[in-house]
Amino acid sequence: MQRWGMLARDMYMPEPPPFAEFYGAQFQRIAVQLYAYLGDHAEAQDLAQEAFCRALQQWPKIARYDDPAGWVRRVAWNLATSRLRRLQTAIGFLARQREQHVEGPSPDRVALVAALATLPPAQRRALVLHHLAQLGVAEIAEQEGVAEGTVRSWLTRGRARLAAQLTPEVWHA
Repeated sequence: MQRWGMLARDMYMPEPPPFAEFYGAQFQRIAVQLYAYLGDHAEAQDLAQEAFCRALQQWPKIARYDDPAGWVRRVAWNLATSRLRRLQTAIGFLARQREQHVEGPSPDRVALVAALATLPPAQRRALVLHHLAQLGVAEIAEQEGVAEGTVRSWLTRGRARLAAQLTPEVWHA
């Protein structure tokens, strides 16, 4: 009885097409889709080939699917997506490994840093916090634990000392 059931079921299922016929009809289609996705013809062909190799290993099962080409296409696209992820990871790694050359400071910046270094620490901090960090007088006073008048005094004295050191000759030397 069971033997008859298997034979009856097999009679209603058509014989799957030979793999070579399926491959010939579908390979170019899938390879072109991958090429459009990846932009690399050889890579697209390699991935399509890999997907078809995986289909060949399971051909009797896959051939009976409603859409065997869809199965191969999905495998090929998954392979392509994985390949792109690996490439992005590798490119990111290589970019982090490259030595980046940055131009040195300009003469004006060197002069400013040297002039700032000659100021008392409180004046230097006040000037940097006010002009570079763009903090207000009240914020600096709170951070430094002093009165706002003290901060204004530091800023005024610090600017005066910088102006005396940074004459136009220094800036354009």
